[in-house]
Amino acid sequence: MLRRQDVGHRVVVRRIVGVSQERTLYSDALGELVALTETDLTIATEKGTLRVPLHEVHRAKRVPPARRPPAADVIALELAANEAWPAPIQSHLGSWILRAAGNWTGRANSALAVGDPDRTLEAAIDGVVEWYAAHGQRPLINAPMPLAAPVNAALDARGWTARPLTLVQTATIAPLFVTIPGRTDLPPVEMADTPGDDWYAMVAEHKGTLPPTATRILTGVPEVVFAHVRDTDGSLLAVGRGAVTGPGRWLGVSLLQTAPAARRRGIAQQVMRGLAQWATQRGSTRAYLQVEERNTAAVALYGRIGFSTHHTYLTREAP
Repeated sequence: MLRRQDVGHRVVVRRIVGVSQERTLYSDALGELVALTETDLTIATEKGTLRVPLHEVHRAKRVPPARRPPAADVIALELAANEAWPAPIQSHLGSWILRAAGNWTGRANSALAVGDPDRTLEAAIDGVVEWYAAHGQRPLINAPMPLAAPVNAALDARGWTARPLTLVQTATIAPLFVTIPGRTDLPPVEMADTPGDDWYAMVAEHKGTLPPTATRILTGVPEVVFAHVRDTDGSLLAVGRGAVTGPGRWLGVSLLQTAPAARRRGIAQQVMRGLAQWATQRGSTRAYLQVEERNTAAVALYGRIGFSTHHTYLTREAP
């Protein structure tokens, strides 16, 4: 049977799905164990997230991981992503990064648990709790998997809950330039060093009201650009943000959003193409983005463009 230390690892679960002619029927599921409680387990499979009550589990075990990037590559990408989404308040606990931004977005308000916290794991978690208490915020920990599997197991033991699984997806930039077959009518992508009021307004439709802290995060990167596509009447059809950070010159894509009336027209891919061209001019060859695994429409779109999952992470919340 699985244990809490298996969280964040690849597992196979054989579960009971019924009975036919006095014979028990089984179904196997393969994926990443993202949660294990006293009553059920949850795994992220290629078809989506699956929750299985423990009383339905016939057998379950950890299996060898699929090909995964080295731990150093995961850490490097997470640090580049942190630079691209800079919380205005940051501190360090060993190599862990403590971040606060007035509770605007989980990324900017969670401790990034990568590297050595320079103390025992239990003491590190205590340090995170104390730091966020001093800043008047609920403690959150961003735990990349399977790199931070021990962290997840320790947090499970303390009763920390988990937000939906997030996929960190990557792509080589060159294929993003590919023109959409048969489409010559797409409006051009415009780039700006600072976002306009209507750019902010479109983002707010998805992210909620943007506090001053949000502006500091979005514009507080040396190499950042704000893309937008307008209709013939001047109204916004789509927006996106790109930032080049890290020694690897990663292009971080965020806030890619299309107006409801403009969806399924290839405009999101048009914005991605514009961001790719901008980043290439700055020496970038690879791009990444972060998307919740349950956002199946976005995951499908990014898959068509050429993105695939590099690693995943869970944002854990203190009880």
